[in-house]
Amino acid sequence: MEAAVHNDQLIEKIERALDSMRPYLAADGGNVRVLDVTDNKTVRLELMGACGSCPMSAMTFKGGLEEAILKAVPEISKVEAVNITPLF
Repeated sequence: MEAAVHNDQLIEKIERALDSMRPYLAADGGNVRVLDVTDNKTVRLELMGACGSCPMSAMTFKGGLEEAILKAVPEISKVEAVNITPLF
């Protein structure tokens, strides 16, 4: 039970970090959602809407979403997106 509560607290912090980025994503017709946080503190994200197919999604992920999460939630060791569009 304690692990689940801690995970819920992490997800709440992650969501707050993502909320700071959501207006920028929404301006281009996109969004992001947290799929899960693994036992080794890896956050798995899904880019939604226009972000899921945008050729700039890798840059948005690295320079925006990943950075915001790692800065706001130091307990997180890694951030992954399951559907980034490759640059090439």
